[in-house]
Amino acid sequence: MLEVKRIRKNRDFVIKSLEKRGIKDVETKVDEVIKLDDDRKTLQTESDEILSNINKASKKIGDLFKSGKGNEAESLKGEVADLKQKVGFYEEKLKETEEALEANLLEIPNVPHESVPAGVTEEDNEITEDWNGPLPQLGDEAKPHWELIEKYDLVDFNLGVKIAGSGFPVYKGKGAVLQRALIRYFLDEATKAGCLEIIPPYLVNAATARGTGQLPDKEGQMYHVTKDDLYLIPTAEVPVTNIFRGDIVNADELPYKLTAYTPCFRREAGSYGADVKGLNRVHQFDKVEMVVIAKPEDSYNILDWMVEHVRNLLKNLGLPFRILRLCGGDLGFTSALTFDFEVYSAAQKKWLEVSSVSNFETYQSNRMKIRYKNESGKSELVHTLNGSVLALARIVASLLENNQTESGIEIPSVLKPYTGFERITL
Repeated sequence: MLEVKRIRKNRDFVIKSLEKRGIKDVETKVDEVIKLDDDRKTLQTESDEILSNINKASKKIGDLFKSGKGNEAESLKGEVADLKQKVGFYEEKLKETEEALEANLLEIPNVPHESVPAGVTEEDNEITEDWNGPLPQLGDEAKPHWELIEKYDLVDFNLGVKIAGSGFPVYKGKGAVLQRALIRYFLDEATKAGCLEIIPPYLVNAATARGTGQLPDKEGQMYHVTKDDLYLIPTAEVPVTNIFRGDIVNADELPYKLTAYTPCFRREAGSYGADVKGLNRVHQFDKVEMVVIAKPEDSYNILDWMVEHVRNLLKNLGLPFRILRLCGGDLGFTSALTFDFEVYSAAQKKWLEVSSVSNFETYQSNRMKIRYKNESGKSELVHTLNGSVLALARIVASLLENNQTESGIEIPSVLKPYTGFERITL
């Protein structure tokens, strides 16, 4: 969440920046935070003053008893009792005000980076890099991936429905091998780039989900195990970033670069038609994620490095892609700047999102209290970043569609050492 001191110091800038997101009543929300913070400070001062008076009176009571002035001491004890009752009232009001302040801060999204274009829908996103060659033309005989999957028996959607429900595909045979090959390739490339591989839990508690912004913003999209009050992760970003929650990290070791493969679980209910056919949108999918913890002055150079990493992956896979800088209205709640990667699905003749690379600046680290000591020894919040490197379901869909031939589906050369076969055939 945003730091109160940042809101107070840059009120007009924060309001103007948040208006890029198309949020209503931004000024009211910001001013309510400032008012609650003023109330908090006043209550804290009054509470501290009463506590100081209690401490002084308690010391005096001891001195009076030692001096044989018991009556005066007893009288003062009565005053102390009244003060303790009064401070209890102020402490309760302080707690209520702090909770209201945090609740209001949780409702305010991150301030967009200055480069984020204004806009409210995905049509307002800015294309920063587009495929500069002709898009694949497969002809009238080209099949969408869900028909290829059925033809080559790669994924069983009906079996997934039987076992779990719609949106839970069962990969099998060469479909499973291709999925595993992609996971291994993406992990190998991330570790070559200097990332430490992590295998995190696939379920997290509410504090962990709140730390990265899934709660309360995306609660409806998450699967909740109510008996244990745990959530299935929507991305490895959630558990991996929380590794550092509450820590003062070693400045000399920054940046921390981590990567993890996990299955991801998202409800994403309410969509119908071709957009959700086959692997276009599923409730469980595999993804390799990259998470970076960095000093503020380094984070945007690291964001560029992460974008370049994803760019190289897609080039190596031979997939046509484009990069979008998300507008304010399409920007994630916790992000300051996000670049989306889309690959071209030749059979569907559409672009499919396969990666988001984001800088959250201090928004997540303020929630999780991840800090480091700067050169003057003062604690500062780190910047957190993450990116999909990559999301598997739509990558598989695009690979199948773009690489289909009359004799089968060709495997990209970088994946052949992982699959052990060069094409998928009948």
